[in-house]
Amino acid sequence: MTNQVDYFKDQRKREYVNYASSNAELKNPINEQTVKTARAWRKSRLIQSLKQHDCDAILLFDPVNIRYALDSSNMNVWALHNQFHYALVFADGYAVDFAFPNSEHLSSRLETVNEVRQSISWFFFAAGGTGPERASKWGDEIVDLLREHGASRSRVAVDKIDPMGLDALRARGINPIEGQRVVELARCIKNDAELQIMDWTIKVAESGMRRMYEASVPGKTEQEIWAELHFENIRWGGEWIETRLCTAGPRTNPWWSECSDYVCQEGDMLAFDTDMIGPYGYCADLSRSWTIGHVPMDGQQQELYSVALEQIEHNVSILKPGLSFSEFNDLSWKLPDKYVANRYSAAIHGIGLADEYPNIPPHPDFDPGYDGIFEENMVVCAEALIGEEGGRECVKLETQVVIGPTGATRLDTFPFVEVRGPLVL
Repeated sequence: MTNQVDYFKDQRKREYVNYASSNAELKNPINEQTVKTARAWRKSRLIQSLKQHDCDAILLFDPVNIRYALDSSNMNVWALHNQFHYALVFADGYAVDFAFPNSEHLSSRLETVNEVRQSISWFFFAAGGTGPERASKWGDEIVDLLREHGASRSRVAVDKIDPMGLDALRARGINPIEGQRVVELARCIKNDAELQIMDWTIKVAESGMRRMYEASVPGKTEQEIWAELHFENIRWGGEWIETRLCTAGPRTNPWWSECSDYVCQEGDMLAFDTDMIGPYGYCADLSRSWTIGHVPMDGQQQELYSVALEQIEHNVSILKPGLSFSEFNDLSWKLPDKYVANRYSAAIHGIGLADEYPNIPPHPDFDPGYDGIFEENMVVCAEALIGEEGGRECVKLETQVVIGPTGATRLDTFPFVEVRGPLVL
């Protein structure tokens, strides 16, 4: 059999593929029963939320919400900007999945789905000038289904829909209830099966982060380093990465630049945020920062890193069931004035199949009207972005935790950098 490296005549590809790392021990511990248990739990949570909001049904277009409700998934990134896949879930549990033509088999085998129909698309790429006629046909089908199942037109929730679809519903006497709240309040509480799957996703992300660490040497571009996370995610059944937040040196400050062909220099601070939609659709949202070449941090880098770590460790330490968002804000770590201008958008946010409710900003931005409570079995991320406005660099750190009966427990195990030396893996 041909040796693996013989496929790559360009020596740079042999170096990039990094076979020693790619062959590292990693085994998927998730079995089919765990996946089925997670599916059943998620659907039951949605049904419960429908009843709590006095809704007879919910029409779902957001592919993440459809995945949550039914575990039905098809070309999800494309579906994020083309509404070809939708589902109608009734409060009695009956669920209809509307699939892309000839893809009905993808959801017909799911125990969460009672009926599969071919979807009707009216977005311009698919429909051209026939969009209004298709939307009208679609509206008639939805109304017929509601009638068949005894659902009131006044008690239908919708998560996301474009104007043509909304007009079709309203023309048929349906004034939708805002449905994103219905789904996100269901999504925010996890069961053991979800936590097991999330633990696996985090392990995959951390394996990718190790590859990134190994690749963080002078001469590599930000994109070459970032590709290591994508490689590991995809080879273990992951799906996509929501952002491109991986920058080095002067490109870390201000934050939010996307990774580029900037060639990393020895001593640059590399900072990244995984935002990784991994195996089974679950998200691992972790951030780390370290130096290119793994050289000791200089004094300024040490200060930034220490402050960032202090922020997330403090905020994790105060999390517990029953703590209100306002109480969290009062007790949360207070940003020193010199870091306020460059502050991150979130101090704590929920996480599941993607970023989700709640989203608590740092104390300068907290709105008392956005209130609620932290509950047991919520999974949240604690974030920190530390850097002075106009400064040389920023440090980005983030950890993922589950809220237990008395406090929060970290789910990720990837170590934080010892500020006076290289990371020990």
